[in-house]
Amino acid sequence: MFALRSGKIYTVTNGIMEKGTVLVEGAHILAVGEQVPIPEGICDYDVTGRVITPGWIDCHTHLGIAVEGTGSYGNDKNEVDMSLGPHLRALDGINPEDAGLRDARCGGITAVIVTPGSENVIGGLSVAIKTAGQVVDDMVLRQPAGLKVAFGENPKLKAMQRQSGSPSTRMGIAALLREQFVKGQNYLLRREKHRQDPQGAFERDLALEALAGVLTGEYPLRAHAHAAEDIMTAIRIAEEFKIPLVLEHATEGDKVADEIAKRRIPCSIGPTLTARVKVELENRRYATATVLQRAGVKIALVTDHPILPVNALRMEVVMAISHGLTEEAALRAVTLDAADIMGVSGRIGSIEKGKDADLVIWSGSPFDIYSRIEKVFISGRLVYAAD
Repeated sequence: MFALRSGKIYTVTNGIMEKGTVLVEGAHILAVGEQVPIPEGICDYDVTGRVITPGWIDCHTHLGIAVEGTGSYGNDKNEVDMSLGPHLRALDGINPEDAGLRDARCGGITAVIVTPGSENVIGGLSVAIKTAGQVVDDMVLRQPAGLKVAFGENPKLKAMQRQSGSPSTRMGIAALLREQFVKGQNYLLRREKHRQDPQGAFERDLALEALAGVLTGEYPLRAHAHAAEDIMTAIRIAEEFKIPLVLEHATEGDKVADEIAKRRIPCSIGPTLTARVKVELENRRYATATVLQRAGVKIALVTDHPILPVNALRMEVVMAISHGLTEEAALRAVTLDAADIMGVSGRIGSIEKGKDADLVIWSGSPFDIYSRIEKVFISGRLVYAAD
């Protein structure tokens, strides 16, 4: 048990406490408030003048499977010769000793989604993990956290490089996805028939089981889509098959914000602090998050690490605020709303009794780039302390 005493607490759900205390027991928050009694004999951190926030969350990364500076070793982001890989699992490729995970902790990021790459039409199953641990299985928050699919230029260009011929158009990508989801529906029918009549023959298919998880709503379709036309195609397919959808990147989401909002589709936006390295980023703008959030869309801000280093999430927040997003909305976009998009808001994303003790102590405002991260706790364990 330990206490963080007399700090300014951004609870996210219950406003800001100017001088509050967080009491932690084991991996969870035992109490939070301005009049929390501190038991004798426990570790008592006096954080007067400091700020306490929940651990930050990045909903779209390739941490642990796209390891920086290692050449081909650890470069497990894309199964390059496979257009359709729904049965691939990011969990099986994560190196928990990836330096990027250490950078995440130093940057106050305590949970992330790790997703397969975007060169495949169906990239595989994402996983939500904490950013500290020696064995990745012990870091898992949600598995699977979604099925990654990709629209637009990435899968088109990769198909051309493979000289496989398909998909060479956006029509081809959409057709492949529809075809796979129909196969998934047929698989569900066969599986249900077998449950009712176990005497009949039934052969498991791991790829179709992964698709079935989306079709039954067990986890969402996480759709890489930059261009407005790709966003609308993703929505169209999701509606056809009645499946939950999260839009990843949503670079031109501001163009179709009302369409996204009226369907209550969440968006993981970014990275925005990057160059226009491909045609789909031509209309990249820092105000996209603001436009979507004001339209009523639940948003998260993301880095797509290693496209942008994960500890640059803070700069994504600062730039969004400088282009109209309120501080409250920006904080939610990397805490509670991000946790909700991840599907784990019952455990993380705010400072509340019973939630995981994922906490960050800042020297000042988290929105001030001069503020220093002093300590980071994950599940009640100190995982980073500034020198």
